[in-house]
Amino acid sequence: MSSSGNRGLRAEPERSAPLLIRDYTWLKLMPALVVIVPLFAAAFVLAVIQSLGYFPLIGLRSFNVDAYRSLFGNDEFWLSLLLSTRIAFMAALLSTVLGIAMALGIRGIWHASRRSAFLFQFSLPIPHVIGALAMVHLLGQSGLIARLGHSIGVIDAPSEFPALVYDPFALGIVAEFVWKDAPFVAIVALGVLGTVAENYESVAASLGASSWQRLRHVTLPLLVPAVAPISVIVFAFAFGSFEVPLLLGESFPSALPVLAYRLHTNVDLALRPEAMALAVVMSLVVMAAAVTYLTLVRRVLRGEQT
Repeated sequence: MSSSGNRGLRAEPERSAPLLIRDYTWLKLMPALVVIVPLFAAAFVLAVIQSLGYFPLIGLRSFNVDAYRSLFGNDEFWLSLLLSTRIAFMAALLSTVLGIAMALGIRGIWHASRRSAFLFQFSLPIPHVIGALAMVHLLGQSGLIARLGHSIGVIDAPSEFPALVYDPFALGIVAEFVWKDAPFVAIVALGVLGTVAENYESVAASLGASSWQRLRHVTLPLLVPAVAPISVIVFAFAFGSFEVPLLLGESFPSALPVLAYRLHTNVDLALRPEAMALAVVMSLVVMAAAVTYLTLVRRVLRGEQT
């Protein structure tokens, strides 16, 4: 297939792809935004005020940055930040890749439809707490897989099974997020594949594009604008999740939400500004990650257009 043909295949889908997320998006989101934005803004402003040392309940009435100094000088904070970032990044990456692969795979076997999308919806109503408990019983050293491995002679004892929960690499936490969020990504990808991508792929095939060329220059550029916001949502949720790291993670270092909860519920109210400072830092990290990720996605799409 000629280079001019490749440019043509790239240009046409890219002009249409933003329509998937541009038409009436803000209007459709307004009912939710009207409720969520004021609540988040009020809570964020209150957290910033308390993090700056203004907490009249315990006699703190002057603004300062002592809480931030204490937080940034704590080694546990940096270890927790690294752990939470790694968990969120791996959860978002694996969920996105696996979700797209699942959507492409099931479309090849069973044409994208409501019936095929239903296969990915079984885990969506299940709370993360239930998923975390399921991972304990499934992946733990006394769990189902360990006992099954022992019964068939793969390992001599269940305790020899690799530690996948309460482990320093947070594998059980990542596994729970991927199990829960990859089907969500797949549903979004299936929607694009079934409504838009098929037409462009047919045009590309008629022009002589191979399967790889259709995937590289047509399908993936159409999927990226729809899947990228979902990846950001997965990252933000995994970064700020409390119950899953609490149930599946080590006690030290703990994920940032767990550390924030412990500071906030400490009987020493003098630690409340530090807990609020940690909450503010978590919010800023998620915002910065979302802006950076979406900016990189836009640059990639613009590069594809040129």
